[in-house]
Amino acid sequence: MPAQLLDSEAQTQNATPDVNRRSAYFSPSVWGDHFLSYASMETNMETEQHVQKLKAEVKMMLKAPVEKLSPKLELIDNIQRLGVFRHFKNEIEEILQQIHKDSYVNCDDQENGDELYTVALRFRLLRQQGYNVSCNVFSKFTNNNGNFKESLVEDVLGLLSLYEATHLMTHGEELLDEALTFTTTHLQSATHRALNPVVLKQVTHALYQPLWKGVPRLEARHHLSAYQDHNSHNETLLNFAKVDFNLLQQVHQRELSDIARWWKDLDFANKLPFARDRVVECYFWTLGVYFEPQYHFGRTTFCKVIAMTSIIDDIYDVYGTLEEVELFTEAIERWDVSAMDILPDYMKICYQALLDVYTEMEDKLANEGNLYAIHYARESMKIQVRAYFREAKWFHQKYTPTLDEYMSLALVTSGYFMLATISFLGMGDIVTKDSFEWLFSNPKIVKASEVVGRLMDDMVSHKFEQKRGHVASAVECYMDEYGVTEEEAKVTLTKQVDNAWKDINEELLNITTIPKPLLLRILNLSRVIEVVYKNEDGYTHAGGVLKGFVASVLIKPVPI
Repeated sequence: MPAQLLDSEAQTQNATPDVNRRSAYFSPSVWGDHFLSYASMETNMETEQHVQKLKAEVKMMLKAPVEKLSPKLELIDNIQRLGVFRHFKNEIEEILQQIHKDSYVNCDDQENGDELYTVALRFRLLRQQGYNVSCNVFSKFTNNNGNFKESLVEDVLGLLSLYEATHLMTHGEELLDEALTFTTTHLQSATHRALNPVVLKQVTHALYQPLWKGVPRLEARHHLSAYQDHNSHNETLLNFAKVDFNLLQQVHQRELSDIARWWKDLDFANKLPFARDRVVECYFWTLGVYFEPQYHFGRTTFCKVIAMTSIIDDIYDVYGTLEEVELFTEAIERWDVSAMDILPDYMKICYQALLDVYTEMEDKLANEGNLYAIHYARESMKIQVRAYFREAKWFHQKYTPTLDEYMSLALVTSGYFMLATISFLGMGDIVTKDSFEWLFSNPKIVKASEVVGRLMDDMVSHKFEQKRGHVASAVECYMDEYGVTEEEAKVTLTKQVDNAWKDINEELLNITTIPKPLLLRILNLSRVIEVVYKNEDGYTHAGGVLKGFVASVLIKPVPI
């Protein structure tokens, strides 16, 4: 958008006219009014009966006696990958509990002859379920020197199974570190051989996006196609997963339609043209955190808060003067409609919308008897804005902090603590005051999620941000402090991301008083950042890979 248009739009909102303001020239929304068109659709009785029939048949498969371990593990794996795990939680927990007891607690030797594929699949499924099983089960696949046997190289499915398992590693598991290097090297080589096309597709996708770090809804959409390509697929499970995906997609479309209408009524694209218009991408982010139908309030709230935070971020990062953002920070601290009096008009628009979102949230929480939670929601936003202001001061002072100093602030500005807080609001009765107090105590899993969020973002967005004028990122801070190249800095920062994932995995395995569903929100926040910022800033440059992701989960139904 031309600078003159930005200036004229802003002046109509009573911003100081003669200030030299920055502009990021963000691209407009790629979606326009597309999602306004989804009308309310009710599931007909015939479809509902068909779904229940298929679900019952899948449940019978799960309850069938275990004659051989591998097929049962594969069934559980496919149920999880296809996104229908929520329908069979109790059955799967019971089966995995028994497998854990037989294979690890009772040290049953019957599985010692298992092939790599089965051992790795069992290990991954148990770790995903929270069982802290030992990686020493893979020692039998190494030689006397501790290296993985070369005879494994031809076992592509075994390598793939081990590769997926390695992404659940924790600190000190050198065997899994070695396994990741070994499997990555040989799977990459395998893609250049004459592989079965179905296996090639699996390997290529896994190398790009490991399952554990993927967005569940996106992985389900991919696996629906991949699973159908397998000659051995179960038709009942496949049909159930297809219908379930499409029904849930309709729920999400209706939700997004309501949110898109709210966003259009705010008219930020015209009133605040300097900011990113990304409400659809915010909803995709939200789906990454929780897609299950019972979390309607959580999704609506989370999406609106992240959309508003994006606008506030652009005010601090791009458009606002230091004096203006200081006023906005003061207004957030006061959290009262009367605080708008001190703001320029363009900020009043944003501030009023933010208060309205939180008032809506407050009313809903009051009706549920959880009014206490609004305090934590507001406090997390205040913490976020204070950090934005401090970062803005660094920029205006042309200050380059040390990496440690930068990270102490940038972990907050990543937004992941605030978003974790908001995600808890939508989790119903399992959330307590103790849950929020734990969250505000800066637990390791939250800090690790912030590290993933901040460094993944910085490594792909720092050049674009420096062009328009932005405080130094982790990349610049590291280069400046240690006198290294950009590439060398990114190697080190990537290792820090890997270590943060080990922290996340470790915390998920630790016995805790915090309910597992709450920890999964934090895990899912990390997954979203891995996907959106893998090779580019997919959120800012939304016409790239993220556009395809949005289409696959929110526009295109699965062919039945």
